[in-house]
Amino acid sequence: MTEPLVPLDESWSTALAFAAHPDDLEYGTASAVARWTSQGKRVVYCLATSGEAGIDAIDPAVAGPLREAEERAGAAAVGVDLVEFLGYPDGVLEYGLPLRRDIARAIRRHRPDVVVTGNYHDRWGPGAPNQADHIALGRAVLDGARDAGNRWIFRELLDEGLDPWQVRQIIVTNSPESTHGVDTTDFLDQGVASLEAHAEYLRGIGPGDMASPREFLESSGAETGLRLGVRFAVPAEVIVL
Repeated sequence: MTEPLVPLDESWSTALAFAAHPDDLEYGTASAVARWTSQGKRVVYCLATSGEAGIDAIDPAVAGPLREAEERAGAAAVGVDLVEFLGYPDGVLEYGLPLRRDIARAIRRHRPDVVVTGNYHDRWGPGAPNQADHIALGRAVLDGARDAGNRWIFRELLDEGLDPWQVRQIIVTNSPESTHGVDTTDFLDQGVASLEAHAEYLRGIGPGDMASPREFLESSGAETGLRLGVRFAVPAEVIVL
């Protein structure tokens, strides 16, 4: 896609960012998060899994806590001081009522203006299928965000003292259907540092573009930047609720 992007509306103060795994947000979104936290916005991360199945050479019992620590370090690099993990098993995340409920619960607890998540579509583009956990998480976020605002869905949340909360919009970063963009020109270095915090994971996946944070983020950021008229940018699909 080469269509121009529209600058994202940033007239909000708080965001809750959902991802399936540690490192998902660091492949581009974290640079936007660095921009937002520099503006005084509060961003909280909520991850469905601990990414314990993501490093072939490390047993999941060891990899899970290791990757949680890397995620917290990566989040801190872009101004995020709270990272939560929902504890779902990595690699076999399923869309369903439990995941929707946990997402709605998190939204009602944190009461964000906007929700941020990653690509929930079947593909990144032609010949590039998305990963199952990303699809399940993203689609559950779309529904869970609406569930959070309906008191008659997941009524047990009312018993927990969690009143309904209406989210203004969902920002889907790196979506193949992006229409908006976030200028990250001044925040790419923080984004790189955030991804570099996942040192064991990057070592585990081996050499290549995906293991070179600066090259990957500069390449993808420059491509999006052309569409927004800036040096580096992150693309986003915006869903208004």
